[in-house]
Amino acid sequence: MTTISSINPATGKVIGEVEIHTDEQVSQILKKSAETFVEWKKTDVSERNELLRSFADILRKNKQQYGKLITTEMGKVMKQAVPEVVKCATMFDYFADNAEKMLDPEPAEENSCDSMIHYEPMGTVLAIKPWNFPFWQVLSAASHVLAGGNVMVLKHSSYVPMCALEIENIFLEAGFPEGVFQTLLVNGPTASSLISKDEIKAVSFTGGYDAGQKVAELAAHNMKKFVLELGGSDPFIILDDANVEMAAKVGVPSRFINTGQTCIAAKRFIVMEDVAEEFTERFVEGTKNLKVGDPMDPDTDIGPMVREEQVQILENQVNDAISKGAKALIPGGRMESEGYMYSPTVLSDVNMDMRVMREETFGPVAPIITVKDEKEAIELANDSEFGLGASVWSQDRKRAMRIAAELETGMIGINSFCTPQACLPFGGVKKSGMGRELSKHGFYEFMNIKSIKMM
Repeated sequence: MTTISSINPATGKVIGEVEIHTDEQVSQILKKSAETFVEWKKTDVSERNELLRSFADILRKNKQQYGKLITTEMGKVMKQAVPEVVKCATMFDYFADNAEKMLDPEPAEENSCDSMIHYEPMGTVLAIKPWNFPFWQVLSAASHVLAGGNVMVLKHSSYVPMCALEIENIFLEAGFPEGVFQTLLVNGPTASSLISKDEIKAVSFTGGYDAGQKVAELAAHNMKKFVLELGGSDPFIILDDANVEMAAKVGVPSRFINTGQTCIAAKRFIVMEDVAEEFTERFVEGTKNLKVGDPMDPDTDIGPMVREEQVQILENQVNDAISKGAKALIPGGRMESEGYMYSPTVLSDVNMDMRVMREETFGPVAPIITVKDEKEAIELANDSEFGLGASVWSQDRKRAMRIAAELETGMIGINSFCTPQACLPFGGVKKSGMGRELSKHGFYEFMNIKSIKMM
């Protein structure tokens, strides 16, 4: 294979071809990255911050153009694609406003001498990123990696090569020096082999568990720092004192945003039996009101899934649940269309033996399970290999906080669903990964934390 095809998921048709980089081109990109780092790390933080702001300005100015590219290449509906671009701009502003403070040397608590903690960039960070948020997944790492004085090479998903190239173009348009951010057009095995290269100092990976495990093994073998975000099966817990109407109203977009192809989406609805009937009725009603169709239509809520193989995986998960006794309150399923359309499905009478409760369901399928009390709700929520996010719904804030403290997860929304924010660390526990992106915690992941003691 010498090219990568860009396919519109709404039609299944090829809309572009890009040439894969040769081994020589890859070597030149890595060399350029290492050379650029020498100067970029010495660039005053105020100058780097101005470039971050310039990048944010370009995103806002061209949000419709970039949103259309996202929609065309991976199928996200336009009314979600454009906000993705704007949110990236807000994130760049955050690090432009805060990077200088984060980089300030920190006095140590030591009375006998002058001791300081300095934060210094590591070098070239290899970013291996997925297709589901083509701009956000890349820029949520690049924002703080570059703000700290590191440089980045990107291996984006082969589903979104045009987005990958456009992101590099935006960095150049914003005035970043050539080599600070570069896109690698390579296949998966080639990307894995890059981890051992001397130029690569750290790896930021977002994707599936199996691939993430391989990245971790390679990085550890080569003594490289890594951060992994590997998906989730997030519980959405509705307690018996919840505002059920609001829980259902928020629960629908929490599950079906981005056609359900979201790592931090609600994946398992755990409802106490006293409110289960009301919640289920409201949730089903809200789901039926979603408009499925052309992602370019500004009124469309559910667009296509990204590829046929993703549809097949989801079908197999749903068929497994039905065969084991689940009831389809909304049958949904594959639609007769030229693209990869899958209508929302809502399942009841599910149990923990079903794949929809054990695996990550990366598409518009919502399983609802009823529990007797909060103890059972917590046990079911934690009965998962994943631990990325969770939502807890209760009108008693102390009760919600108490339950939140018992959940094995990296992020929790109380009376809300989890959404990444620049000021909050993003990441999970268990098989959802390790390390964090965003906030000061993500910022320091790829910095050398250097202690200096002066007598």
